Amino acid sequence: MSANSGDERHRLMHAVLDWAARRTMIVVGGPARFRVIAMLACVLALVAADQGTIGAVGPQIKQSLGITNTELGSLSAVTAAAGALAVLPIGVLTDRLRRVRFLTVCVGLWSVAMLMGGLADSLTWLLLSRAALGALTAAGGPTVVSLVGDFFPAAERARIYGFILGGEMLGVGFGLVVGGALAELVSWRAAFWFLALLGIVFAFVIARKLPEPKRGGQSRLFPGARTTKPKPADEERDGAGRDHDDAARRAVRRRGIGPDPALVLRRDPVRMPLWQATRYVLRIRTNVVLIVASVIGYFFFAGLRTFAVVFVGQQYGLGQVALTGLIPLIGVGALLGVLSGGRVADRLTRRGYISARMVVPAVAYVTAAVFFVPGLLTTSMAIALPFLFVAAASLSAANPPLDAARLDVIHFRLWGRAESVRTFLRVGAEAVAPVTFGLLADALGPDGTTSAQGLRYAFLIMLVPLAANAVVLLRGRDSYPRDVATAAASERLTGTDHRRVR
Repeated sequence: MSANSGDERHRLMHAVLDWAARRTMIVVGGPARFRVIAMLACVLALVAADQGTIGAVGPQIKQSLGITNTELGSLSAVTAAAGALAVLPIGVLTDRLRRVRFLTVCVGLWSVAMLMGGLADSLTWLLLSRAALGALTAAGGPTVVSLVGDFFPAAERARIYGFILGGEMLGVGFGLVVGGALAELVSWRAAFWFLALLGIVFAFVIARKLPEPKRGGQSRLFPGARTTKPKPADEERDGAGRDHDDAARRAVRRRGIGPDPALVLRRDPVRMPLWQATRYVLRIRTNVVLIVASVIGYFFFAGLRTFAVVFVGQQYGLGQVALTGLIPLIGVGALLGVLSGGRVADRLTRRGYISARMVVPAVAYVTAAVFFVPGLLTTSMAIALPFLFVAAASLSAANPPLDAARLDVIHFRLWGRAESVRTFLRVGAEAVAPVTFGLLADALGPDGTTSAQGLRYAFLIMLVPLAANAVVLLRGRDSYPRDVATAAASERLTGTDHRRVR
């Protein structure tokens, strides 16, 4: 009877996994698209796992190296600062080199930097390894953005971004849970070495399995694609082209919205100098609004990521085991948010709401700020959990529509450099966020020491700019349709739309 019961459970589990696999293939559009989405998601997951690990092993690093909370925050800050300095030239390389090969090299070197960090015996050594790591991981943002734009149809970019950014959410949870467990069972160094090993394996997978797509919508992976080597767009869907699969551009044309003559490009911008490209993308009003919203959102998330484990342990009186169980629950909320935010924005765009990719993030930021407040004020984990769950879901739901909207308003030959400018400012905010949160927590805590009270006040203060993001985005929704029309006109006039790029 026991053997039969075991066999029945095995068959049931196999059936459930088989159903989940089939359902996943249907949702993402087939195994070929799934492989590309999974690999791009893993790029972001590796970076996020490292950042999550710093937060998880923070107490062990503090004890091992004898550092303060502010010095612990500097570990995340120096990584972000190095990334901010490196990302601008990386954006240029992304627009000019073979992106997959470039990404493979960066991931391999990133793994070496991670190994060196695990050998650190002083704060200085650890800071130097983190600086090298930050410069290398900066390649992830521009390359992933550019590859998403060329692999997938514009009409479903926000939804696809949701899947890929889901990797980022999983990476943070993986770093917090696995990194914390390894630090508890072995040492914080083991957590670093484990991530380095994963990076080496993944660099090999990228090199072997991820193809280089043609630029500019000339090749796309439409639903049902059987191979990761994309076919020309005119061989797919009976000749459906770039504008035909772009709901925002169709809506703009139907309403007769014209481009901004001052911003329409008339020459291929691929060789445009970095300073000139930077100046151009910062003249696009919608892009500036999206950058501001992204910077503020990631600033808050960086502080939350660094001090969440310390705060939850002190605020709710939880031990390491309870913390390890709590993190996945909050992570599920963040994952649901990132998967749903893009889907909602894409659906509304297809129904004619042109600026949906601006409005959905605005609503998400306000919701996150509102639900964080009671979660931070209570000392009961049972009461706080549902509030924190919804807040995490809302915070992460804003990112896929924001990322998709940036591609909508930028000429595809500038995607890498535009993303590098955005990442430079975003990573700069991430660099100062942990130190800012740490200093506020130390200043507002009893007798100038970091405590749950000090961290609670720091988080509450930082919710104000997070909620203000909604105002920023809503003010920018009127410029979005015109900037979409400008990007489309630029591609036609520069001879680099999908029908003419060869």
